[in-house]
Amino acid sequence: MKQVAELAGVHVSTVSRAFNPETRSMVVPESVARVMKAAEELGYRLDPVAASLRTGRSKLVGILVPDIATNVFTPILTGATERLSEHGYSVIVAYVGSDSNKQLDLAQGLIARRVDGLILATASRDDPLVSFCIERGVPSVLVNRAEKDTRLSGVVSDELLGAQLAVDHLVELGHSHIAHLGGPREHSTGYLRHRGFIHAISANGLDAAAAPCEFADTYTREQGAAVARRLLRARPDITAIVAANDLLALGAYDAIRESGLNCPRDISVVGHNDMPLVDLVEPPLTTIRISHREMGRQAADLLEQAIEAIDHPPRNVVLPPKLIVRGSTVAPRKGAARKPAKASASRKK
Repeated sequence: MKQVAELAGVHVSTVSRAFNPETRSMVVPESVARVMKAAEELGYRLDPVAASLRTGRSKLVGILVPDIATNVFTPILTGATERLSEHGYSVIVAYVGSDSNKQLDLAQGLIARRVDGLILATASRDDPLVSFCIERGVPSVLVNRAEKDTRLSGVVSDELLGAQLAVDHLVELGHSHIAHLGGPREHSTGYLRHRGFIHAISANGLDAAAAPCEFADTYTREQGAAVARRLLRARPDITAIVAANDLLALGAYDAIRESGLNCPRDISVVGHNDMPLVDLVEPPLTTIRISHREMGRQAADLLEQAIEAIDHPPRNVVLPPKLIVRGSTVAPRKGAARKPAKASASRKK
């Protein structure tokens, strides 16, 4: 650092501040540029291991996600890593699936590598990994999913409002036979979107007790198709489906086609998340947009606060969703409430 300071014509403390993203703003840009140029000429690089021994901070953050094969978590990761890198943090992303033992093992491995904190996109409504992090005093925050009780800070979407927007849209189009294709109820997303659906059905003057609901075990297209088949067999009168996420909605597309029906002519479908490319399927999917990238940014901010102040009280950030109307929803045809299964079978004969 002394050599860099001599070549740049600045004090050693200026070099230290220029290399630290958190203090760089204290140095005039011209001096920062000279320091960076001198460091490049000398081949100087900061040693993060040495810095962590001195400061007690590794500047590493772990992010645990349940699935990296879907596009839901990609923008969350992008937003979080962008914000963290602005403050000098590097990120380790771990795919942990839904196995709680595997989640605990990976979390222990990250803690052994001296991460400063964890962002958890894996939470169930009563999560053992959250208990693990709290017991060990690891700064941690939740993103996208929440627990039943608020034990850690987190960033989520307003799930109740999202379901309300979906149902209101269908009712405004004239639908009254609306079904819910629900997600896993052990996750806040599945649980709250179902609650929001039931509340919205009732608020629109429809019979919530008679509203057909079937639940998927996982958020996959295959599960969406399987559950939608059950819905169509049990309630052939439905004219619209509110799905708990976009992959489930795409599975509903498959089941509707298999049944010889057409979306949206016979059954309208609304998804949830607005994953990339759902505007390119046929028909383009009407869905509830969640600000996943902003969710990641705000989760990073909350984690930095937790790292800096261990006793910081938990805080929930709830982001508003938005209805995105595309081609998968239209007004029901006149007399579109389809005939019961028995009558439908006799007609096929």
